Amino acid sequence: MSTLLYRVGKTAFRKPGYFIIGWVLILGIVISMISINGVHISSEMKIEGTESQKVLDQLAKELPAASGGQGSVVFKAPDSERLDTPERLTAIMKAVNEVYGLNDVLNPADYAAEASSSGASADMTQAAANMQQQSATASPPPYGPLMVDGVPVPGVLLSSDGKIALFQFQFTIEQSAITQDVFDSVIDSVMTAQQGTNITVLPGETLKTVAIGVGSAEIIGLIIAVIVLLITLGSVVAAGLPLVTALLGVAIGVGGAFSISKFIEMPSVTSVLALMVGLAVGIDYALFIVNRQRRMIIDQRLSAQEATARAIGTSGSAVFFAGLTVIIALCGMLVIGLTFLSTMALVAAATVLINVFVALTLLPALLGLVGERICSPKAREKSTKHPKAAGRGIAHRWVKFVIKYRWITIIAIVVLLGAAATPITKMEMGIPGASSANLDTTARQSYDAISEGFGEGYNGPLILVAEPNNSSDQVTPELLGNLMKELQSQNNVAQVTPLGMTEDLAIFSLIPETGPNDKITKDLVTELRSAESSVAKMNDVKIGVTGLTAVNIDMSSKLAQVFPIYVGIIILLSLIILLLVFRSIIVPIKATIGFLLSILATFGITTAVFQWGWLHSLFGFDTGGPLLSFMPIIVTGILYGLAMDYQVFLVSSMRESYVHGHRGTESVVHGYNQVSRVVVAAAVIMVSVFAGFIFTDDVMIKQIGFTLAVGILIDAFIIRMGLVPAIMAIFGDKAWSLPKWLDRILPNLDVEGEKLIATLNAEDHSNSKS
Repeated sequence: MSTLLYRVGKTAFRKPGYFIIGWVLILGIVISMISINGVHISSEMKIEGTESQKVLDQLAKELPAASGGQGSVVFKAPDSERLDTPERLTAIMKAVNEVYGLNDVLNPADYAAEASSSGASADMTQAAANMQQQSATASPPPYGPLMVDGVPVPGVLLSSDGKIALFQFQFTIEQSAITQDVFDSVIDSVMTAQQGTNITVLPGETLKTVAIGVGSAEIIGLIIAVIVLLITLGSVVAAGLPLVTALLGVAIGVGGAFSISKFIEMPSVTSVLALMVGLAVGIDYALFIVNRQRRMIIDQRLSAQEATARAIGTSGSAVFFAGLTVIIALCGMLVIGLTFLSTMALVAAATVLINVFVALTLLPALLGLVGERICSPKAREKSTKHPKAAGRGIAHRWVKFVIKYRWITIIAIVVLLGAAATPITKMEMGIPGASSANLDTTARQSYDAISEGFGEGYNGPLILVAEPNNSSDQVTPELLGNLMKELQSQNNVAQVTPLGMTEDLAIFSLIPETGPNDKITKDLVTELRSAESSVAKMNDVKIGVTGLTAVNIDMSSKLAQVFPIYVGIIILLSLIILLLVFRSIIVPIKATIGFLLSILATFGITTAVFQWGWLHSLFGFDTGGPLLSFMPIIVTGILYGLAMDYQVFLVSSMRESYVHGHRGTESVVHGYNQVSRVVVAAAVIMVSVFAGFIFTDDVMIKQIGFTLAVGILIDAFIIRMGLVPAIMAIFGDKAWSLPKWLDRILPNLDVEGEKLIATLNAEDHSNSKS
């Protein structure tokens, strides 16, 4: 491997034009494809094979009108005033009619006419009338239909105090197929109610726009990365190269994903995830190679060409296997079987792969253009005057301290991370939504207004589908009425409304009394789905439940089932790679244990911050809420891959020192001194890039960015800089031992460049003789 990469590096340095033009052409192709196909993104995350998705698929087939996406808008009167004044009622009625007149929005009048022709409308009306008569003695709800000239406005409810109106409507197509133009048309229509009435119009979260963009916080993260590169590499030219290569790799990776988004459904979070990971690894990989090249020029007095080729042959090998570990960790998500997660994983993995190839081919070509200018005369002179300065630095003193107090260090780290991990026992998973959005957002204000006027359950209506257990039975008005009666009598049910019926199905909208993320609501969903529930047994039907809460429950359950399998697969494959790279059994096991400590502590801290609300004002949010259901899998995959990056770079340096004659703790100290500075710099860069996403408006991106930043911080500075040298010092030379039978069958990948250096030294010796 080292010999092959050495040749690649030397060729790229000598003939940079071919490599640079090649990558520019690839970028040009990506840009051309985007201009032809456009960019298509979606906020929909389907959970294939789950109960909620099966119900949606069934509705789409049997009663398409009931399977469309849902929208809601709140109309709120000024303080101490009411909505039911003539001018405000007229404005609301006009806005509602405009929405019903839009394409892709279901007009109740049209649907009623269509259903009437089949007799379904009369059946539902009769069943609803029976239900109202049976429940006449019950206390009335704190709301009613909005009335204009004695006629109810379809889809609009008015709170009992007359201050808040809720307009709920349905699209004729699934949520994922609704275009931004349709959302914009709806919002423009309802906003007309504000004109001259002082009504506040609050579009619900389901009408929230799907946006992609890089904000000021992300740019600040890049600026910090540039500063760290300048400090580490000491020159503008050297610092600029990792940034250029990383940006090109991300542009091709993320741009390539956008270029095919017309043909493959692309969740909006996919591009941001690829951007996060691509920037971080792209900068880091180039940093390791450039730092190694400069060190060879300064310390070994090599030419820029030879130093570049050797840096690609040695550090390039570490980059290749580090990148491979990240890719394996990401691709492990494919076993979960969820399309949106698989898409995110593949796009991020492809971006990492592109950055690896860019670092191994384009970077040496750019170094060929720069030539000897990569190291300033000042840097060379400083090295000549102070050749042993590196051995007296902070890194040297720190590693000596850790080795001296190795057992105390290990115990302290385990106790510290164990304490940080304790909140994980209270972690709640779900989809962060309007209930935890910032107070100044329209989505949160709409959520709070609905809760105030109608109850929290109206923020998460459930869709129920009932079908007879006996396929020969049909849905009748009597069955529809009985089901409504039974459903309404269940605990935690505020309202049940029939949405439609066929010969085989009865469809209802059920409003819980509690909110979408409330445990009692989740218990209600579980109870309704049970074949042993009173509703199912008394009416001999099977009930399916969908809706936001049901989707959240299914997502959490599905991910909980596959998470252990996923972790087992990536750990097994990564252990094999680390075994091949380090030719050691102890090192891979130690690396995995260290990662498990860091990931548990990371999730514990994330729970305390985003669920309990600790330091919420510092991180730009107002209310705690559930953690993103699929975040643990995404973060575990990415952090495992990135943690192994630092493991490969740090421990391969210790292995290289051992191979070249250093023994015992001396190899640990020497290897640590060689790369600790650049590992710290790489970690600071990664943390800066990820932290930039903490201050975005999207709470999902905020949580992922925070968790990745904290995870890298813990893994790089506590595990790799503290725990690793302490454990390596305990085992000493035994850390590199390998059973003879295993040593014979394992291929020697020569990651440290031992064979390469021996070949080059032999060539130098032969040339000196001649």
